[in-house]
Amino acid sequence: MKYPDQPAVDAVYTPNQLSGAQPNPFLEAMPEILSKEALFRRLACSPPPPDAAQLKPSDRRRGLNALSSVFVPLDYMAVIYNTLFCAMESTYTASATIDSIRRVHAIHQGDGAPLAQLPVATSTDSGSILGVPGIGKSSTIRRCLRQIPQVIRHSQYGDSKLFCNQVTWLMVECPGDCSVKTLALNIIEAIDRAIGSSYSDLNQRVARLPSASVLATRVKILCLTHHVGLIVIDEIQNAILTASRNKQSKALIKFLVELSNEACTSIYYVGTPSAEDLFLSQEHLKRRTRGLRLLPMRPDGIYRRFLHELWPYQYTPERAHFTDALVNLVYDLSGGIPAYIVKIFYEAQVQALQAGAERLDDKLIRKAVETLSIVVPKTYAKGTYLSDFSVCDTDEDTETDAEADTAEALEPEPVCRLYAVPRGRPKAKRDEHDILTLVAAGQDPETAAAALEQAGLLEVFTSG
Repeated sequence: MKYPDQPAVDAVYTPNQLSGAQPNPFLEAMPEILSKEALFRRLACSPPPPDAAQLKPSDRRRGLNALSSVFVPLDYMAVIYNTLFCAMESTYTASATIDSIRRVHAIHQGDGAPLAQLPVATSTDSGSILGVPGIGKSSTIRRCLRQIPQVIRHSQYGDSKLFCNQVTWLMVECPGDCSVKTLALNIIEAIDRAIGSSYSDLNQRVARLPSASVLATRVKILCLTHHVGLIVIDEIQNAILTASRNKQSKALIKFLVELSNEACTSIYYVGTPSAEDLFLSQEHLKRRTRGLRLLPMRPDGIYRRFLHELWPYQYTPERAHFTDALVNLVYDLSGGIPAYIVKIFYEAQVQALQAGAERLDDKLIRKAVETLSIVVPKTYAKGTYLSDFSVCDTDEDTETDAEADTAEALEPEPVCRLYAVPRGRPKAKRDEHDILTLVAAGQDPETAAAALEQAGLLEVFTSG
């Protein structure tokens, strides 16, 4: 590994093919991209499962908390990791070289050219990751980002001094009030947490907060100064809720677009499919917000593997067997949404321990769903099921079929939820002389009519 597993590291420079012949310390300081196998090893979390038979009754309920720390890597997570990593590299590919870095420093010191005269590239990467609530977007993105050092400290590049911090990523939430001022403050505070600065304190020393435009300008300068590679805006659907009330989302989106252009920083939006309405309503956002649209797991082997990883964490006196009946029941009650699966598995054991039951069964699982008031949506916006991602473990960047599909379609189309056990009434058996049966068997209308007449089932009406 190029860097230790730490949030802040000292820069180590290695050749990067994206920089070409031009020196680029920020690209050369980036860590190597992890293979799928290496990423999964670092993402996975499987605490030792319990020996329920040896546990005291008082320890069983508390032991259930171990479920919250279990993390099962799936292929779509590798796609998210690669997407975010490439977005950071896109920023540093578009960013200026060491000579222009010195010019920016000179501007801050008051003896350089105006900022408008500096070369500014606008080819940074922007996109979005939208998905059904509960499928683990935010937790997955945070875990993927933590595999990349957040701060890389530079001091010497070749024969030149280079004293600066490279903040590879920031993750903030879209404010509930959808104001530029609140989001700008959130970004400034995120920079403070990353590098240990105190830019936020400047706002507290004045009688009143600076205006939104002043804060927005300050954020742009800080992103340039600390070479921010990627900003992830979580809960972007808040902009939709606010827009329906006070129409403030346009100012926020304008700020984000300007930030991406003027600070050469990649921006990714994360949220629920309701944010698609905002993206489609703003013409200039359509190309900037293409990306992944995530649906729950299918009732297939991926789902079974996910549930199988959770199954050992049973704290009842006896362990329930991993049967098709229970597996299918959990799927149909959870809709294949990972957060619902974990909550149902947890709450069912709580119900079992409270009732003094020996093991999990279908009644306890249904009781858990009733207690949690889980209601699975019947339809979703168009997207890609978590089960449909397939990533080869190679060092080459390969676009998956899922990425290609989501890149093509912007207009959402309804998708019905899936079931492990088919729903609906059984198909009615039609009479052998039924007209639809005869036509379905391949008979032409004349032959079918003759068969009906022979059976005494044909009535002829004449006008007149």
